[in-house]
Amino acid sequence: MSKKTYKIAVIGGDGTGPEVVNEGLKVLKTVAAQQGFAYETISYDIGGERYRRTGEILPDSIFQELEKVDAIYLGAIGDPNIKPGILEKGILLRMRFEMDQYVNLRPVVLYDPRFCPLKDKTEDDIDFIVVRENTEGLYCGAGGFLKKGTKDEIAIQESINSYKGVERVIRFAFDYARRRNKRKKVTLCGKTNVLTYAFDLWERVFYKVAEEYSDIEAEYANVDAICMWMVKSPEWFDVIVTDNMFGDIITDLGAMIQGGMGIAAGGNINPNGVSMFEPIGGSAPKYTGKNVINPLAAICALSMLLDKIGEQQAAYKVEKAVKMVVKDKLQSLSAGKMGYSTSEVGDLIVEYLSKNSN
Repeated sequence: MSKKTYKIAVIGGDGTGPEVVNEGLKVLKTVAAQQGFAYETISYDIGGERYRRTGEILPDSIFQELEKVDAIYLGAIGDPNIKPGILEKGILLRMRFEMDQYVNLRPVVLYDPRFCPLKDKTEDDIDFIVVRENTEGLYCGAGGFLKKGTKDEIAIQESINSYKGVERVIRFAFDYARRRNKRKKVTLCGKTNVLTYAFDLWERVFYKVAEEYSDIEAEYANVDAICMWMVKSPEWFDVIVTDNMFGDIITDLGAMIQGGMGIAAGGNINPNGVSMFEPIGGSAPKYTGKNVINPLAAICALSMLLDKIGEQQAAYKVEKAVKMVVKDKLQSLSAGKMGYSTSEVGDLIVEYLSKNSN
């Protein structure tokens, strides 16, 4: 019986997105050959250029095709010539919401202490996961204006938190902590002393679910304390679970302590459906076409994609290759300062995989 051929949708997107995705695809080709699995990539023209050319953001016909693939590999969405929010809502948020990608998964992993801005922190100190609720909260767009454009204007933005939405992302976090099998702790990041309705629900559900995981430590901390301890004592964390807004904020802080956006990858996860994987640094338009952007975040996103589709050994190999190239080769993780071009960094990953095929 022949093995399954994975169908992977590829969206290069805007700015430097196509450049970093191309390096990820080089790595995918190499590791697939080593591990003996087959895949098919389907490229989609989605992003700012298409919108300017045709007025289309994400046509229904393409969306329906994306719903049938095994995973989506995204470069970046964001065009400085288009009003903020149009592409992000029409592409990213639509896929997250309509594909029910209710977990935003962000590993915060330090590969080399040279690139950590925190004093005396090692790889063992910075190795945790942020599980961000991805389809509710303030990002639902609930709210509106009263007397807009006048001095009496009122703007209301409402945070929507359902029992179902909160429970399933918290359960995902506990399952992930058990699977990681490291510090075996889940920390709820909230603000119960001010957001007394939303995080009352979050905290009640958190401790109720925790009762089913006696092997996992459960703790709560306010978001401001989380930010403080991520800088002072990041070694305290294993898995952090939080809502959409707080997750958006603390994951950028996490990216900085792990070395910057050049190494930060994320996954938009539907555990039982189609998930999307991307570098979280955005389109970085000022570097477009210069072959200087760091592709490692996109390659780390590829590792996450491989893990999700069931190719765990391939995922492990790619992550190990990234770690070794960072430690042995790179002078910096910042664009233009790596000591290598974008394509050369991709070649270094391929070279490491080729020399360490077993």
